[in-house]
Amino acid sequence: MRQPPSLAGHRLAPEVHAHRRRARRLPRRAGETEPCRLRGLARIRSHRRRQPPSLPEPAAPRPRGHQLGRTHWRTRRIMSRLHRLFDEQGQSPWLDNLTRPHLRDGTLADLVARGVRGVTANPTIVAKAIEASDAYDDQFKDLLSAGHDIEDAYWELALTDVAHALQILRPTFHHSGGHDGFVSIEVAPQWARDIEATIADARYLHERIHQPNLLVKVPATAEGVHAVEALIGEGRSINVTLVFSLTRYREILDAYLSGMEAFALHGGDLTSIRSVASFFVSRVDTEVDRRLEELGTEEALALRGRAAIAQAKLAYQLFRSTHSGPRWARLARRGAQVQRALWASTSTKNPHYPDTLYVDNLIGPDTVNTLPEPTIDAFEDHGTVVRTVDAGLADANFVMHALSRVGIDMDDVGLTLERQGLATFAASVNHVLDALDAKAHVRSAI
Repeated sequence: MRQPPSLAGHRLAPEVHAHRRRARRLPRRAGETEPCRLRGLARIRSHRRRQPPSLPEPAAPRPRGHQLGRTHWRTRRIMSRLHRLFDEQGQSPWLDNLTRPHLRDGTLADLVARGVRGVTANPTIVAKAIEASDAYDDQFKDLLSAGHDIEDAYWELALTDVAHALQILRPTFHHSGGHDGFVSIEVAPQWARDIEATIADARYLHERIHQPNLLVKVPATAEGVHAVEALIGEGRSINVTLVFSLTRYREILDAYLSGMEAFALHGGDLTSIRSVASFFVSRVDTEVDRRLEELGTEEALALRGRAAIAQAKLAYQLFRSTHSGPRWARLARRGAQVQRALWASTSTKNPHYPDTLYVDNLIGPDTVNTLPEPTIDAFEDHGTVVRTVDAGLADANFVMHALSRVGIDMDDVGLTLERQGLATFAASVNHVLDALDAKAHVRSAI
């Protein structure tokens, strides 16, 4: 088995550069109908210096005839439930979506006015946005005319949207003192098992966009843990994504502290680093419920719909204990900020579960909840703004012990979901590259 490459100096050897120039294919897994392939990304192959994407003027919020919430007596602004999440409970609601039509028509600006404080995107979100809209066609045509290949053009389209969203969120970033106003974009999924390639890709994204409110997402694979430590050690702001288990979360928390310690050792300014760890929720219930139904016993079936919230509540306890000990205190004295827990995948997948299940039950300080628009609308309509993330801890521990007793291995659940998540992201990128390739062939035939 190939040993993980050395992180000494965090520089890529020439053979690694050569390796990244070649196309890579992910191996077919049992049960897949077609191979999950990824071509080598042209933005990694290319060392040309490019100008940052040009940006239109930010869209103003759309006029709204009615807004839910109450008026704050001092500011006279509408206090939506999203505003109250942050003002009363210290939780930051972020949007889990990024599309060019929403950037252009004022939808994102409108959501920010309603209380959204950040944006996350992943390869599937980006791919769906490009495939579903003709808003990208003119830029795609210009990119092809300028000599960009399909893969390079795909990333130019994505990074243009990210740069525009960063501009819209910049006032939030400044007004919050750098606490919120972030936009996240993920490294290429094909590098999730490659430490040095992940580091290089994250560097590229930070240096290409070069904005203080950018978070680069790094998958929390075993290799990703090492990459996160190295990137934090360089003073980079990172969103650690695809965290599915308490075991992996402990590793991420330790990697964050180790990276901060390394950065401090070399005289780095710890106040400049921001990080979140994206702990996935609804996907956990989907996988655990499937396994419980296969078991079919009365005890097993009684645990359906309880695993994700129980595990997330215990993750929050890990977060609190990590950020309260002497190791953290030494970093905090130098200005270090906590690595906030971010609740991801918070739309309910099971129609029998309440549509705000993964919002109402995970509210608390120093957390983020990243929400798709339907979940935002549902929470604004009938969500409950009260601290819940550390309520019912005895029940959370009971659920985790009960799951183990009936034979559910939560570490195995986490690894299964990690593999599925990476495969889904890889397939999404492949699909949009094929769609763009088809568009390019149609254009060349005209």
